[in-house]
Amino acid sequence: MRLPRILIAGTSSGSGKTTAACALLSLIRRRGLSVKACKCGPDYIDPMFHKTVSGVPCTNLDPFFCDGNLLKYLLCDNSGEQITVIEGVMGYYDGTSRNGTENSTFTVAEKTDTPAILVVDAKSSGASLLAAVEGFLHFVPDSRIKGVLFNRISPMNYKNITALMHDRFGGAVIPAGYIPLLPEECRIPSRHLGLVTAAEIKDIKKRLQRTADLCESTVDLDAVLAIADKASELEFTVSAVKRFESINIAVARDEAFCFYYDSTLKMLEKMGAKLNCFSPLADETVPLDSDGLLIGGGYPELYLDKLESNVHTKESICKAVSSGMPTIAECGGFQYLGRELDGHRMCALLEHSSFRTDHLVRFGYITLTSHKKGILGPAGTEFCAHEFHYWDSTDNGDAFTARKLNGREWECAVMTDTLYAGYPHLFLPANLSAAEEFYKKCLEYKESRG
Repeated sequence: MRLPRILIAGTSSGSGKTTAACALLSLIRRRGLSVKACKCGPDYIDPMFHKTVSGVPCTNLDPFFCDGNLLKYLLCDNSGEQITVIEGVMGYYDGTSRNGTENSTFTVAEKTDTPAILVVDAKSSGASLLAAVEGFLHFVPDSRIKGVLFNRISPMNYKNITALMHDRFGGAVIPAGYIPLLPEECRIPSRHLGLVTAAEIKDIKKRLQRTADLCESTVDLDAVLAIADKASELEFTVSAVKRFESINIAVARDEAFCFYYDSTLKMLEKMGAKLNCFSPLADETVPLDSDGLLIGGGYPELYLDKLESNVHTKESICKAVSSGMPTIAECGGFQYLGRELDGHRMCALLEHSSFRTDHLVRFGYITLTSHKKGILGPAGTEFCAHEFHYWDSTDNGDAFTARKLNGREWECAVMTDTLYAGYPHLFLPANLSAAEEFYKKCLEYKESRG
């Protein structure tokens, strides 16, 4: 399949990848081209910014969850766009394993054979920037880096660096423009999990458009599109998703519960599900015709008073889960099903209470192994997941053993025939058997209700 595409990588976290990716998405749309966005890794927040800019959902490409074939399938799935922009995660080569690069942004570039543009923070630097570029260019035999986009650089310094790049690298890697030092009105605030979500910034579209305005004369869009157009054709096997009888799945979705993978939701729809969103923050109840329930992660800790006082939502969730409605509740959803969250009364379906810590708790990729049969499959089922949170609970469950790549292990999550609830986030497209088990439980519940 021919798919023009470009990967926006960075030298490190905070180098300006998200700003560059959002600016490019806006500039490409202004050029009259249709564009698709993707994000490397398990991140939920950056895809929300991509969706705000491009108007289409953003697909996560995570090499820990997905093999090369699945990465290419997800990259091309439903792709009628003229170009795809992929944003990297962390530094280009930052990954896992003993060599440090496995499951990195470079892994995605390698497995999907995608050309990369390196974003380099140039503030307070001169010729040293070329040393950084040369290091990234030759760190591996084929870096796939074809261009460089400088961030926070003056026009004069960029002109000098461009001349030095031509002298040193010829056409092996080209300057693709720069992002100027942006005014405060364009900057996106952060918190402990990274950027704040797009929905929390009332003037987010105005900020992103202003950033694109400033970059329109500084980014060499023609060079970017030329690099993307030279990407090789992709060959892959289409993932076999079974089609079942139609069901209705309720999705708790608002500013408190907003961490969902678009690929997971899309896959459930391909299986036959109709997704119906409701808002716990608006005190909305689980739709009466629901056959299953999803409560994702997010930032429930920011809305504790509302979540505590909205009893209609809590009562409807308690009734649904207690009646046997198949439910998946991840991280913030797991906290919400507990007795208390930071001293505020939640659903009290589970006995644990959740509390704030001052550090990341059980952070990173994990492999889950189930101890018993349940909603996600038989005992011994293994699948990939990840955790990323500053919160902990008095009882995190013991239905699974979680193993990190460094060998560390712990028990986690609650699982019954109709409920999965725990801190680990799941990526169901990479765990089709678990997705099918959940779907079948929803069908059984539908049949039991007549």
